[in-house]
Amino acid sequence: MSSTTTFPIDDTVNAWVPHGRFIIDGAPSGPLAGLRFAVKDVFDVAGHPTGAGNPTWLATHAVPQVSSALVNQLLAAGAQLAGKVITDELAFSIHGDNQHYGMPMNATSPARIPGGSSSGSVAAVAAHLVDFALGTDTGGSTRVPASYCGVWGLRTTHGLLSREGLVPLHPSFDTATWFAHDASTFTRVGAALLSASDFLPRGAVLVEEACMEAEARFQPLLAAVAAQLDAQLAEGARRVAIAPGESLEDWRRTYVTLGAREGWVTHGDWINTHAPRFSEAITERWRAASEVTAETAEVAAQRRKTIRAQVRAVVGTDRVLIVPSAATAAPLRGAGGAEIDDIRARTLRICCIAGLAGLPQVSLPLRDADGLPAGVSLIGPVGSDLALIRLAVDTWRSLQA
Repeated sequence: MSSTTTFPIDDTVNAWVPHGRFIIDGAPSGPLAGLRFAVKDVFDVAGHPTGAGNPTWLATHAVPQVSSALVNQLLAAGAQLAGKVITDELAFSIHGDNQHYGMPMNATSPARIPGGSSSGSVAAVAAHLVDFALGTDTGGSTRVPASYCGVWGLRTTHGLLSREGLVPLHPSFDTATWFAHDASTFTRVGAALLSASDFLPRGAVLVEEACMEAEARFQPLLAAVAAQLDAQLAEGARRVAIAPGESLEDWRRTYVTLGAREGWVTHGDWINTHAPRFSEAITERWRAASEVTAETAEVAAQRRKTIRAQVRAVVGTDRVLIVPSAATAAPLRGAGGAEIDDIRARTLRICCIAGLAGLPQVSLPLRDADGLPAGVSLIGPVGSDLALIRLAVDTWRSLQA
């Protein structure tokens, strides 16, 4: 596979990192031949530095000599790699702003943020500068930007795709993912990366608590997806409280506590040694992470086991959950402070459901009555990813008809 420093893309949306402008041709033939992709700058590409969204990380880590297993898989399938794109610092955000490299543009809604931490990946796809892009999703870093930018996005079953050659954040939540701007490409990439699934859905569950976290603009879209699945599936669709007597805020705190501890165990020594400069919000998250004790994290880990069993029991082997992909449409680029903190908390209450359960989630790119992107997601059983993609695409196409 040949590499060149000639970069043919006009980066109209500030998606690429300065060290990420290169082209690597894929195999001359394969299932992804003719497609071009970019990778979030947490994936290793042999001979090119990995920056993880932070200049200090870039300066203190050697240039990798081996590429991420997923990058190699995509190149071998015939896709052309078009360099590395911006991520929020160490992927520890769902906002999409990087104080070192800037905020990529949301081409579908230029006055609004793209979302993160896979901000460059989603921006490049939404602007049709690449056909698809690798991202990651720990707490919502693919599902949220997919919703904000009106593209397809998937959080994979935890552990299904290799994370070799990937900068971790919270290892027991981290997943490798991708975005695509059209259903055909999204499915095509899935077929190349995912194993076959015998998942045959018979029913759907509209998750009451998750719907309540979302803005009013999402409600007609959630109802439309539920109605379509109700007509399509043998057992129809019903609205259910997934955590009766509990709170999604308690679930969010479980995720935040356990993830924070994992993040500090993973990166705390590096942070203490090199004192990297982070944005104020991410600095505060790392400070809080440093204070989570092993004992507190163990309590959260046991709580996760209970939540995971609870969610998986509702999903079973033949149902899907219907949830909003985010709590709101993409905030305006100038939004900040308490407004963003509230949106982040509400969105994480939704996103933590699949994260805590380790389940796959596909975000369908829909539009609200005002024309703004607003994703609705389907969550399926463990390993159902490829079949879930196909169900989501069939549902979306029926809604467009």
